[in-house]
Amino acid sequence: MGGHAVRWTAEQVMALAPDDASRRAGSKLSAPGPWSEAGTGIGAVWGLCKGSGKKPYQTIVDLDGGQGPGYKCSCPSRKFPCKHAVGLLLLWAGGDATVAEEEKAPEWADGWLSGRRERTTRRASRAGEGTDGGEADGGGGAPSEQQRAAARQRAERRHARIAAGAEELEQRLADLLRGGLAGAGQAGYASWDEMAARMVDAQAPGLASRTRELGAIPASGDGWPGRLLAECALLHLLDQGFLRLDELPEPLAATVRGRVGLTVDAADLLADESARTRDEWLVLAQRDSEEGRLTARRIWLYGRGTGQHALLLSFGAAGRAPELALPVGASVDADVAYYPGARPLRAALGERHGPPVPGFVPEGGAVPDALAAYASALAADPWLDSWPYVLRDVVPVPPAEDRGGWTLAAADEDLALPLAPGTTDTALWKLAAISGGAPLTVFGTCGHQGFAPRTAWSEDRAVPL
Repeated sequence: MGGHAVRWTAEQVMALAPDDASRRAGSKLSAPGPWSEAGTGIGAVWGLCKGSGKKPYQTIVDLDGGQGPGYKCSCPSRKFPCKHAVGLLLLWAGGDATVAEEEKAPEWADGWLSGRRERTTRRASRAGEGTDGGEADGGGGAPSEQQRAAARQRAERRHARIAAGAEELEQRLADLLRGGLAGAGQAGYASWDEMAARMVDAQAPGLASRTRELGAIPASGDGWPGRLLAECALLHLLDQGFLRLDELPEPLAATVRGRVGLTVDAADLLADESARTRDEWLVLAQRDSEEGRLTARRIWLYGRGTGQHALLLSFGAAGRAPELALPVGASVDADVAYYPGARPLRAALGERHGPPVPGFVPEGGAVPDALAAYASALAADPWLDSWPYVLRDVVPVPPAEDRGGWTLAAADEDLALPLAPGTTDTALWKLAAISGGAPLTVFGTCGHQGFAPRTAWSEDRAVPL
């Protein structure tokens, strides 16, 4: 089942916690007091945590197991990792003697670990054989010609529904411009929500989300007519792109399909050996956000050999945190397959060839390089909001009388990037404290609203913001 894993840092553990409440509760459980029979080995950490009941909670963390960290706890929490797993990992990360090195896990932990790793091995075997458990026949082989024909018919029907929805949306945009933007300020959300619902019915979630966002612009403050016109233009461009897919070069057509909501199955991507890229991937940042009733998790990676960025996106339903989690600042030897597009960024994580290990500090670039990278990506994908970039030798500068907001200033040039709205005060002051007035390396996303910092490096240690 593997050997002893490299200990994570406390920052890496905290980056895995699903929310602030779990971080706080986990910190309280990071002392030896409530723990017994704690141990580590075979690529895992386990322990019994005293709770409010008679029986202690059985907590197990599989540090890798071929599919990233996994968590099992007998507590009733629906969060992954729960506070007990966070507390146990913090105790282990601190090198406390309570978590002793062991050659074998106790029976109550070994059963779950073995089962999880056996399932991972079976999935990897199926992927290697080109089967992904999708629309295969009863024998588990490749889809039959009849199944492929049925799949084509379903795809054609969906394409027709989306096209009809795009044409209806085009008419709505034309009516808006014909009547004048001033009327949009009085219409409220209802009409846009109704139109977004029609896009959902047309099986075009990408068009639905962009349509719904238009309703909030009239209440966004001074200058809203210009912003509304710009967003309507982008929506019109997306509509027209889908209605004229056959006229577009394939990379751009793939981008349009993805923006509309026609996605490629991750298993299909990973089944294509030529599409997989193996590299030492540095985990730059992890961020969770609420999207309706779902929790969306974004994990940014950077390939040491390829120099490419990758974005992993996963979801958790009904208040549950997504299962995919990687410690920020660590690096992992893994396969990655990019979703098709004019400027690929989103990717699917494939086989991991070892557990996460201590990472490295990315080299990064200067402020003009960040702007150039975003401009180049935006030219390929006009619906792009931002692009990941690592800035080197920048200093966080708080607002001054002649400057309205925080900036990241180049240490050796008279250049600065404004920090994006929405950057929390906690992140801003943490960034300033890490810097102490000295230049540092910062990862974030560079876009039309500024630079959104996600992680900073204090010497060789990654600190999530």
